Amino acid sequence: MTNDVEERLPTIQEFERLCRSVGWGEIMNFKAAGKGLPNSVYGVVALDSEGEAVGMGRIVGDGALYYYIQDIAVHPEHQRKGLGTRILTALFAYLKEHAYPRSFIALFSVPGAVDFYRRFTLEERDMIGLFTVKELIVKKGV
Repeated sequence: MTNDVEERLPTIQEFERLCRSVGWGEIMNFKAAGKGLPNSVYGVVALDSEGEAVGMGRIVGDGALYYYIQDIAVHPEHQRKGLGTRILTALFAYLKEHAYPRSFIALFSVPGAVDFYRRFTLEERDMIGLFTVKELIVKKGV
């Protein structure tokens, strides 16, 4: 059971533990995350009854035109108990209060979570999300 969702960014230790718990350990650069986390627009951390971080979510972007919901992670032992909903609700409360009219709010989703995110007015648009990683840029000589 969780106590609360706190308005704060995860520490790098909490971030790494939660990322590893959901299988992101091999794809995440934790050294870079130590620099990136403080540059977030907003974040929340969900705590269990012992005060341990068991969930997180954050918003990145420019704080005006573009907001990206990022790093929504709930430790597997705490999934399917409404914690993801509480995290997203907190992030959207921030956006309702702080985002400018007609701001672009987006996220990337794994296929199995699309219906969950639709509950928060996020929907697929006639756009294609494209992304790459640094290693491919270097390899291709771009």
